[in-house]
Amino acid sequence: MTTDPAAAPDWEKRFRAPRVSLPDWAEDAPDRSLFVSNATGTYELYAWDRASGRQRQVTDRPNGTTDGVLTPDGENVWWFSDTDGDEFGVWMRQPFGGGEDEPAAPGLAPSYPAGLAIGRDGSAVIGRSTDEDGTTVHLVRAPGAEPVEIYRHRESAGVGDLSHDGTLIALEHTEHGDAMHSALRVVRPDGSTVAELDDTEGGTKELGLSVLGFAPVAGDTRLLVGHQRRGRWEPMIWDPVAGTDTPLPIDLPGDVGAEWYPDGSALLVEHEFEARSELWRYEPGASAPVRVDTPAGTVSGATARPDGTVEYLWSSAAQPPVVRSTSGAVVLDPPGAKAPPSVAVEDAWVEGPGGRIHALVQKPATGEGPFPTVFEIHGGPTWHDSDAFASGPAAWVDHGFAVVRVNYRGSTGYGRAWTDALKHRVGLIELEDIAAVREWSVASGLADPERLVLAGGSWGGYLTLLGLGTQPDAWALGLAAVPVADYVTAYHDEMEALKAMDRTLLGGTPEEVPERFTASSPLTYVDAVRAPVYISAGVNDPRCPIRQVENYVDRLAARGAVHEVYRYDAGHGSLVVEERIKQVRLELEFALKHLGGGPVQGA
Repeated sequence: MTTDPAAAPDWEKRFRAPRVSLPDWAEDAPDRSLFVSNATGTYELYAWDRASGRQRQVTDRPNGTTDGVLTPDGENVWWFSDTDGDEFGVWMRQPFGGGEDEPAAPGLAPSYPAGLAIGRDGSAVIGRSTDEDGTTVHLVRAPGAEPVEIYRHRESAGVGDLSHDGTLIALEHTEHGDAMHSALRVVRPDGSTVAELDDTEGGTKELGLSVLGFAPVAGDTRLLVGHQRRGRWEPMIWDPVAGTDTPLPIDLPGDVGAEWYPDGSALLVEHEFEARSELWRYEPGASAPVRVDTPAGTVSGATARPDGTVEYLWSSAAQPPVVRSTSGAVVLDPPGAKAPPSVAVEDAWVEGPGGRIHALVQKPATGEGPFPTVFEIHGGPTWHDSDAFASGPAAWVDHGFAVVRVNYRGSTGYGRAWTDALKHRVGLIELEDIAAVREWSVASGLADPERLVLAGGSWGGYLTLLGLGTQPDAWALGLAAVPVADYVTAYHDEMEALKAMDRTLLGGTPEEVPERFTASSPLTYVDAVRAPVYISAGVNDPRCPIRQVENYVDRLAARGAVHEVYRYDAGHGSLVVEERIKQVRLELEFALKHLGGGPVQGA
């Protein structure tokens, strides 16, 4: 292990390089911003006064903090306080300029968060989720006031937004039982319903809706909504008071999101297509949007400022992230050494059993294939890998591995049908796509068939363990981080919102559809696993709880299978930089030990 940061290998420097998120800003005090940074070695919240240039660390906790929001007047920071990454806690409030933390809603017991909206009058709408109550939403009319419950349901739901004048509250809910496709309800502060918008037709039609935000103008009741009526995510404008919904002529392929410009005159459109993203400006009533110039790669977030400029967080697989402005300036440049670049990503399109599969490939800049190859499988499953900077894959490339990332069925960015395709045969469908890309990688000369590694975290960790058991001859090694390993036990131990998702994916509970849970559980196939297995898990993880991981590990140990397990004191991953480096180093060491190769750089 290298002790001198300057002498550390590039793969470690990429993790340690100071990073910042896209700054959020207070709606009525735009010079006051909030962002996340790893400047201290742990990801924490920072307040930034743009007028004076002063930056101040807001939170300081051993396992980090990333969930925070500014009040509209910029006077306070709300941040979510859990215990060592367990995601179960309460909202705290701290003055923007510094001071003591205090409970923001002292009348509410700890819970999992389910959305938050803060009003200009000091009120707040707080969503909560617990195993006992399901989802509840509460109105706190003033700081310290007694919370009033305005919504309750067993199924998952959440707070979407609060109108500019605080008279309308938008909720997303899945009362129809389909956790993948939300319906919308707009209510008054007393909980009475103003309007409903439901594209599921009582659960018989699988079309989702999402809240993108109320118009940021006094007296304007328009709500920007995401919908799937044309087979992909795109925005429309719904006025729940007038009872009208207006489609928008934004005919771009792939998924489209949007947010309001601060004066409500236009929309900032974020377009995701084939693992890249771009920005557009659309003025309601216009015939088409206008492109906002950004470099090729991935925009991970964007916001329109009151002066009309757009700030966005950009990166590519080769170039590390930076917060830029359409004015040409770098908005927020953290001090310290910059992350070394990596290699560019290449696209691969492979015919699969469910259609054409998109994969992203990185390979060492020197040497000829076939390479030892890591299939780094993304989590979610409703997510996708993109042409964005990632320190983990770059570390494998530095050590002579090719890296393949597969946007399997279930991934976003390729239309609703692709995302929704994995119901009932959960895990097995994704692995069919991964297998097709694996066969292509060998046939094309990219990958060495004797040194294929299946790896991933969260859902990617789940697919790793499931793949090692169902495709035992295909993989030389498996690396699973925070995985689902025993699906039945995971269901009973996980947070309530994920139970709802699993019921949607598998069509019921383990008691109602036991054959589906059995077919999709890695534990079912554990005795068929032949490859060495490395597993890492957070002991406080509410998403992939530790007990079900231990059940799987016990079965490996009982038959003397080659495996290693690393347990760490955090939740679903770590926000501590050195802990992240340690975990990657352990994976590299495990792979090189079993596949052959030199030592880990810097070890």
